[in-house]
Amino acid sequence: MRPEQPIRTLNINLIARELVDVLSEKKLKIATAESCTGGLISKLITDIPGASAVFECGICAYSNCIKENLLSVSRRTLKNRSAVSKETAMEMAAHVKLLANADIGISTTGYAGPKSLGSNEPVGLIYIGLSNMTKTTYLRLNFASEHANVTRNYIRVATAYKALSATLDLIKTGIVK
Repeated sequence: MRPEQPIRTLNINLIARELVDVLSEKKLKIATAESCTGGLISKLITDIPGASAVFECGICAYSNCIKENLLSVSRRTLKNRSAVSKETAMEMAAHVKLLANADIGISTTGYAGPKSLGSNEPVGLIYIGLSNMTKTTYLRLNFASEHANVTRNYIRVATAYKALSATLDLIKTGIVK
């Protein structure tokens, strides 16, 4: 995805629709734990009529306190790996799945911008966590290395799009692409 080729609203809505349809067809439930996307994935899913049959909950876990106390992300992980890490993303996804008694958990954590105080990591570094009945895994995205001058909104929307499509891949093939 390139900044000069913005993600079309129609495309992201179509992928959300497909996800809801596949979840419904397979009688699966999903839950989200979002940091950098701020609830956007939950919104996209719940915009689809019939989502209530497959969507259990969405938690906007922006602060470390919520990540730790509500989503059971280990204090050690947050201290040693940081809130923006594959470990945090995987713990968020696995724990929201358990908390909601869902079949699938999705999480996002990252730097959408502006630059975070106390971090040397670039704006655009994102981790998506995915957890199903058999495994918990992650995707690492780095919009800063792929494109110059990406906006905060672009990072958030592109992350939501990738999280939705990766979840579809996980359901359909068992592999995250």
